[in-house]
Amino acid sequence: MKSVPQRSDFRHLHPVRVRWAEVDPQGIVFNGNYLTYADVGITEYFRAIGVAFPGELAADGAEFFAVKTLLNYLAPAHFDDALDVGIRVSRLGRSSMTFSLGIWRADTALTSGEIVYVLAETASRSSRPLPEWLREKVRATEICPAAE
Repeated sequence: MKSVPQRSDFRHLHPVRVRWAEVDPQGIVFNGNYLTYADVGITEYFRAIGVAFPGELAADGAEFFAVKTLLNYLAPAHFDDALDVGIRVSRLGRSSMTFSLGIWRADTALTSGEIVYVLAETASRSSRPLPEWLREKVRATEICPAAE
C-alpha cells in the first residue's frame, strides 16, 4: 500500500512549476524528475534551517552521499502544474539522515517517498557521525520529531 503524505507533517514546502523539458509526449512528468524536485527541496530545507549546503560540511572534509531513494507515485503531475515539495527529516542515524518527502498539486498528493543520505569523509568515503550542531538544527525545526 502506498502511503499518502500529510502536508501538515511538513514545515518546509518549496514551490516548483513543471517545465516542458520535464514531461513526456503525453505531457506527464517523467518519473526521474521527481528526484530532481526532491533534491531541490532538500537544498531548500538546508537553506531554511541555516546550513550552507554543502559548504559547511565540505569545509570539514565531509559530504553527503545518497544511498537510498524510494518514490511512490500516487497521481501524475503535468506540464505547467504548480507543485509544492515537502521535505522533513524523519530519522537521524549515527551518520545518516532520512528525508521524507511529499509532492502535491494543490491538495492532491502526487508523490511520497524518502531519500537517505550518509555523511562520509570526502577522500575515503567512510562514514562519519553527524555533527551535533546539525542534529540540533534539525531537532529545532521539525514538526514531527525525527527518530533517533
